[in-house]
Amino acid sequence: MAPHAIGVAPSERIVHDDPRHPLYLGTWKQSKKADVQDFVYDDFEEPHRKRQKAILMKHPEVRSLYGNEPLTAFIGALATAVQLAVAYKIGCVWTDMHWSVVLAIAYFVGGTLSALYGVIIHEAGHNLVFKMGLLNRLTGLMVNLPMVVPISQSFRRYHLEHHQFQGVEGKDPDLPLDSEVKYIHNNPILKALWVFCYSAMYVLRGLAMKKTPQRWELINWAFTVFMDVMIVRYMSIRSLAYLAVSVFFGYGMHPGAAHFIQEHYIFRDGQETYSYYGTGNIFYLNIGLHNEHHDFPQIPWTRIYKLRRIATEFYDPLYAHTSWIGVIFLFIASPMQGPQARLVRKYKAHLSGRREYRVPDDTAKSTAQKRRDSVIASA
Repeated sequence: MAPHAIGVAPSERIVHDDPRHPLYLGTWKQSKKADVQDFVYDDFEEPHRKRQKAILMKHPEVRSLYGNEPLTAFIGALATAVQLAVAYKIGCVWTDMHWSVVLAIAYFVGGTLSALYGVIIHEAGHNLVFKMGLLNRLTGLMVNLPMVVPISQSFRRYHLEHHQFQGVEGKDPDLPLDSEVKYIHNNPILKALWVFCYSAMYVLRGLAMKKTPQRWELINWAFTVFMDVMIVRYMSIRSLAYLAVSVFFGYGMHPGAAHFIQEHYIFRDGQETYSYYGTGNIFYLNIGLHNEHHDFPQIPWTRIYKLRRIATEFYDPLYAHTSWIGVIFLFIASPMQGPQARLVRKYKAHLSGRREYRVPDDTAKSTAQKRRDSVIASA
């Protein structure tokens, strides 16, 4: 491996072929010692930008999959209406319903729908619903309506930073905090509690970034507070409580939230991003295809499976999950899993990896080889 030349002038920098090509799997290994309380470190940048380039070199037709999917907004509107209708029934009609039944509905109906809202907010955050950015913002606000707390615009901001700085220490808001690693580590009881309260962890990580709220985040706050007041006024406080508990369930110990663990927690040495290929993708709009999404965030959920079918030689060799329930169980039960089971890189490694290593042009090599073969055959 060539040394990183931070601070070297671009004209003097030596550029090498990336040794991870074509799959962009690393050579790093997770420690097999269960008592290790530290992240796994790598000195290359994230794999997705270069794997995208490698795929486009071989399959330029993938660009035809880029675009938007307005159907997402219709699904979001329907899901929002259903959840508000249930909230009205629980708060204003089924007032004598036992609390245990209310909690069951909040988990199986409300939690399931709340997890779906997160998926739609994700699509809107990448401007994959409509061509116009404003309409994507409004789609995010629409599905945020029954979620009680302002999520959509802050998620958009921090999620795009996650894509830009995946695994970069101090810049990727998706990375667990040091306190999570220290206090949760590999204790199964604490990990179960951590998964159950994952929504709170997500909020704390955003607050730890200590960034000033942007205009759309403030709009999100004002809109959410106003809608919460309207729900209490025209439904009841019981309705609002049902919605709040639904969000807590849907972002915690729920199969629909397992993708938060599935996506980047280490399950195989050398691989930092993981996809899920299971039936949960049907309801949750293919959110499980995370390697594919990070490689091509320009492709909406209705076409992301086409990418996998086109570029099977890039995705078939990668380890993938087939059960979200299995992901949660393995994360809690395995002593090797915990908040520390994440790949981290320094910012300098992130920059130097992009500047000093290139994607080999297999297309050019293949063409040159064909020409040589032709010359040999005609000799």
